[in-house]
Amino acid sequence: MRPSSLDVLDLTLPTVADPELETLIETRVGQLVRQLSSTSSPSGGSRGELALRFFEKRRRKGGLGGWLTGTAKAEEEICWEVWKLRITLTSPRTETERITLLKAEAPALQRTAMTIVKIVNRDKDHIPPITTSEMNPFPYEILLNPRAEYDGKTIGFFA
Repeated sequence: MRPSSLDVLDLTLPTVADPELETLIETRVGQLVRQLSSTSSPSGGSRGELALRFFEKRRRKGGLGGWLTGTAKAEEEICWEVWKLRITLTSPRTETERITLLKAEAPALQRTAMTIVKIVNRDKDHIPPITTSEMNPFPYEILLNPRAEYDGKTIGFFA
């Protein structure tokens, strides 16, 4: 993986040049846009949520249950952080409306990016130690409109 940057709404954001990750993000965002487009209301737009979940691989503690049933695994994935991104899909009717929306969203994106940076730099105690030399030491998944069952189990950052 190689560090890179991405220009969005007059803001330069850091990114990682990873084709597999880029494909996953494009797929999930495309799915969310299609889902929201099909439920869009003429009065404003539709709302949805993406959740990015990070996991730690831990050695599963021994026990006869898994061994006897044939379901024993050497490792299990434990979710240690969830980032929830609330998305509103808007459909401007005119070019002027589109420009107005973009001008309004640029400062909001910058505030959100800075909030994420502050939180990530401040809250580090819960991050598990890196115990592997793999390119990405923490497995992750991106969920569309996640069920509420994920809410109370992990730390949530809302942007």
